[in-house]
Amino acid sequence: MGIAEANWEAARRFAGLEAESRKREDDAFSPEELCAGKTASGEAALKVRGLSLHSPRDPCREARRAAEAAASGAGPLLVLGFGLGYEAEALAGALSAAGGERPLIIIEKHREILRHAFAVRDLRGLLSYPKLILILGTGAKISSALGVFGDDTSGTPSGPPRIVKNRALVSLDRDFYAAVEAEAHTWASRQGVNQATARAFGGRWERNLKANLPALRDLPGVCRLEGLLEGAAPVFLAAGGPSLDDAGPFLRDAWERCLVIAVDTSLRFLLARGIAPDFVVSVDPQYWNYRHLDRQDAPETSLVAEPAVYPPCLRRPFAGVFLAGSSLPLGRRVEERVDRKGDLAAGGSVAATAWDFARTLRPSSIWIAGLDLAFPGLKTHFKGAVFEDRALAESARLCPAETWALRALLGGQPFRARDTDGGQVLSDRRLSLYAAWFASRFERYPGLANYRLRPPGSPPGLAVEGLSDASPDALRALPRRREAIAALTAARRAHIAATFFSPEAAAARGAAYEEALLDLPKMCMQRP
Repeated sequence: MGIAEANWEAARRFAGLEAESRKREDDAFSPEELCAGKTASGEAALKVRGLSLHSPRDPCREARRAAEAAASGAGPLLVLGFGLGYEAEALAGALSAAGGERPLIIIEKHREILRHAFAVRDLRGLLSYPKLILILGTGAKISSALGVFGDDTSGTPSGPPRIVKNRALVSLDRDFYAAVEAEAHTWASRQGVNQATARAFGGRWERNLKANLPALRDLPGVCRLEGLLEGAAPVFLAAGGPSLDDAGPFLRDAWERCLVIAVDTSLRFLLARGIAPDFVVSVDPQYWNYRHLDRQDAPETSLVAEPAVYPPCLRRPFAGVFLAGSSLPLGRRVEERVDRKGDLAAGGSVAATAWDFARTLRPSSIWIAGLDLAFPGLKTHFKGAVFEDRALAESARLCPAETWALRALLGGQPFRARDTDGGQVLSDRRLSLYAAWFASRFERYPGLANYRLRPPGSPPGLAVEGLSDASPDALRALPRRREAIAALTAARRAHIAATFFSPEAAAARGAAYEEALLDLPKMCMQRP
């Protein structure tokens, strides 16, 4: 077996890489522009349009030196420009020596360069690195690649990505690699926001989780709802943005055709219009977030919650309560012993977690209202939101409600960004990070269509790749499925009642829970 065949055999775990690399119709460089040769140390060398891709003397030694400096830190390593793979190979060796826990992501725009590298160098050592992602071509999406190894607050490992550039290749395609680098920085910013949130509310999360710990024994997880729809119906997701006001007249149409999911913010909006959502999602641990659910009568709605929500949330008279997997080590440890709940992604916003929950139901499509990710008309939320009521209630002569609204607009570093009509809309740094999260998720699940319901006259929201506007007429064109949705939901509830809530299963979980409590360090918790 030759070098190239051995390399491609080792690269089989990268689906579609070989087929894509063998395409030649879009090659950017002619054979005359690629000049192969040898370095002074006898290693393979390559010049592209006269530029040496690596050291002309001893590329292996130079790559090892660079790897020693670049491999420090804790975040993913991002290599811009593969070339002949000297830098990437040295980095994989350094990371393996350090335990092999850090992701190594390589992006090469030109397939002809990768083909040549596989033909002249034995790269099997690099290709065997377990946390390697190799991205080829102009469709690279670094946020998706980074998300493979760790989403949001639970990512492994933590820290911003360390970027290593092949300066010759980057200089040949500055715009392409600049866009990739910008996307990496956006991902890192989102991680930083999530980590800052964890630091700010970590104490509250821990206190709530300790109070809610028996719920890990007594309540089923969202994993028991997975595949509920199996393509039989779409999901309608009601977020809490300003455009939800415009969607109000069409909620009945959505309810008749879709399984309806509300975020905690929008629950009161739907109930006030006679629509009882099938599920409501709540993940924020704060008291004021609980107020979205307080005094809302929704006996036909099931709650999907993070185990560290404000404790009274789990005691509201919902039709049922389902828990997502805990984001805290204490909760995860108890879950492993008692009952795994199923993870939902956390994108910094309850709408992000609600979308991920909707995805796990395997709907035919997802329709979303109120996901503006912007401030159309300088509005921050739909009319009548708890935030607005609180601001009006606490309004005073020297601090009117308008002051609160202004703080909400200015607090996230606002800027103008592209909207869905190609114009400009006011957004901010926080909302743009949410948009990047949604875009990466939409790309990761390309078979799931996502539509933003936009009635006539409704202002445009922030443009998000993978999310297209759709009219109420398109929603009404869907077949009515309410009876089928009710039947699917009832059948799943009956199955959960017969399995999770059976006396035998409850007794087994109770015994496992008691054992888990005995094993937990006393400094982490007190026995409830």
